[in-house]
Amino acid sequence: MEKLVYLVWKRDDLAIEAFRDRLVVDVAQRIVADGAQALTVNVSDLRERLGKGSGQFMGEGKTISACVSLWLDSLDGRAPMEAALHGLASRVDGYLVTESMPLRCPDRDWPDGSRSPGVTLWTAFPKPERLTDAAFFERWHEHHTPLSFEIHPLWEYTRNAVARVLTPGAPPYRAIVEERFRTLEDLTDPNRFFGAPENIQRVLTDIATFIDMESINNAPMSEYILKSC
Repeated sequence: MEKLVYLVWKRDDLAIEAFRDRLVVDVAQRIVADGAQALTVNVSDLRERLGKGSGQFMGEGKTISACVSLWLDSLDGRAPMEAALHGLASRVDGYLVTESMPLRCPDRDWPDGSRSPGVTLWTAFPKPERLTDAAFFERWHEHHTPLSFEIHPLWEYTRNAVARVLTPGAPPYRAIVEERFRTLEDLTDPNRFFGAPENIQRVLTDIATFIDMESINNAPMSEYILKSC
């Protein structure tokens, strides 16, 4: 099977709540009927709770509406799924990715179709031109991931390394990351997110070794697991 990730922007005439409801019900049903073996949707519907000036929204995270992750037997069958997304969206950016889960939720007890507890921090970024592929993945996987586990109160951690851009005009991201936290406060409270004040600089210094800070895009999102693997 292959994993595809779609970044989705809603139409201006749709409120985020209406967009979310149609995405996780009508569009999700179409995607599954068209052959998706698994489907998870993260929706950026937390802006009112966090405030428009929240530092958690960066780059295209300020405007993105959802991140849709699906598994299918072959990317050759993706056309009807993309059509379903386009029926609800003003913009859809698609990527073929390789998934790695250094941390899987150890205690899931909720059914498919319901909102997952907690919150997702969605992040996407390109590879800096100054780095080789080997250096980029070495810094991201072998240095930053262990540091994240040491500092942040992570509940689940999904790394998607982009293999190909699938839609014309989509930004050349090399990484799409979903970090799960048990509560919104674990993400928004600096004392809980970083653990200690000195860890803030440790994280920023480490990130700068494999990401150009101005290229980071992120947003807190609500997760809906609509079809489990």
